[in-house]
Amino acid sequence: MISPRQVFVKRIFDVTLGLFLLPFLIIPIVLLILMATLDTGQWGLFSQYRIGHFGIPFKIYKIRTLKQELHRLGHLDASATRFGKFLRRYKLDELPQLFNVIKGDMSFVGPRPDIAGFADCLEGEDRIILNVKPGITGPATIKYKDEERILAQQSDPEHYNRTVIWTDKVEINKKYVRNWRFSVDLLFILKSIKNSK
Repeated sequence: MISPRQVFVKRIFDVTLGLFLLPFLIIPIVLLILMATLDTGQWGLFSQYRIGHFGIPFKIYKIRTLKQELHRLGHLDASATRFGKFLRRYKLDELPQLFNVIKGDMSFVGPRPDIAGFADCLEGEDRIILNVKPGITGPATIKYKDEERILAQQSDPEHYNRTVIWTDKVEINKKYVRNWRFSVDLLFILKSIKNSK
């Protein structure tokens, strides 16, 4: 299992890489926020509470990709805009999570942070996943890079997510925590860059 020393090394790497990337990404992030604001009609920086390190909730930041529309029946429905789909396809909507990494809520590599009802409900040995900070990318994220497309093909997407995808992600992330090495994080970062092209 990942040791306190390894956690420290992982954090030093996150801070170093985060501060190195910040000057290059700050302007693109601001521009994307402004473009998303015009595209969706709402503030382009979206935030939502997710389950983080040790099961503690934190506020994650993303570029807004959904536009709320008022239907004839009077209820609001949110759907991804054309620009939003482009951002999601190339993971550009996740660029603001650089600030989550620098702040210490997240790591560059780790289990993806979920909404309440998943990671916070882990029991027994499965809770080992919570010993590391959630990541922008990771082994489960790479395997399920087409998760939205997979779920869209299911007759009951929520049931399939909870009984198939989520349980598989738990096993993948447990293996990641048990066998963590600095070289492994570098490998997943390189794989993520390759997959985004």
